[in-house]
Amino acid sequence: MLFTPFYYGTDGKSSRAPAFWQIRAFCLKAAPAESRVFLQRNKMPETSYNRHVETLFLSERRENAAFLSYLYNTLLADVIAAEGRGELSFSGERAAIELCVPSAEAIAPAAADAVTEVLCVGYKYRFLERRLSVSLSRRERRLLAAALIAADYEGDAAYVRRKVLPLRSCAVDGVYAFRLAALREKWEKIVRYVPAGFSSHDLEKFCEFLAGESTNKIYLKGNAVYGADFSPLRRSRLTGEEDAETEIVLADAGFIYCLGDVEDSLGDFLQKYYAERAIFS
Repeated sequence: MLFTPFYYGTDGKSSRAPAFWQIRAFCLKAAPAESRVFLQRNKMPETSYNRHVETLFLSERRENAAFLSYLYNTLLADVIAAEGRGELSFSGERAAIELCVPSAEAIAPAAADAVTEVLCVGYKYRFLERRLSVSLSRRERRLLAAALIAADYEGDAAYVRRKVLPLRSCAVDGVYAFRLAALREKWEKIVRYVPAGFSSHDLEKFCEFLAGESTNKIYLKGNAVYGADFSPLRRSRLTGEEDAETEIVLADAGFIYCLGDVEDSLGDFLQKYYAERAIFS
């Protein structure tokens, strides 16, 4: 079995092996323009609210407006906490968010993290969905893509985060097109390591492996999934539809604490993919 469980990054710390190594543990046959960045001062009259307002702009193609909606909903609480305001607008083939706050520094890290989520989950899901050639059901293909995203999320996010500069605004699609070529090559390599014969049983074993390597705790109440800090998890929205199963996989769950009753279909999913990791109260 060709498998290296950990590798060392440039910081000298070990972390989970890239997904293409993990897949090989179970598949023996597998062997618009540059993103515009700027910080604008809004010429609003001075008030007791603020002597000046700084505006962060995040833009996307209109067809990807769902990604901007995710960014808007994710960042709005931070903007309000900073005594600012946010606005989602459309113009021609572009959609944009304007986040107006007294100091961009207050929300720049959260904005960069949210953009990173969109690129590492939303864009990567589309990338995998279009390229994976496996004979699985639609649901299983969705879970496989989610598992591959979760397997490499930490490394992908660290790379992307360096490309999303703090205190800058950006065209998200521009970052993807012009700054992430090396990451897309890595994703292509992962796809090549997933054989056409990847089966339902392989998917079960792969999810079992990922869960066994993870210490992440999540909570399930009804169809809602929460992180260890009880904040709601909604990354599955970036895949086109929100559902608990995909959310659990995307969370790289190691332990799932079920609060209250679990509907039969979700219980079957947990028994199939997380039999030793689901705790029922």
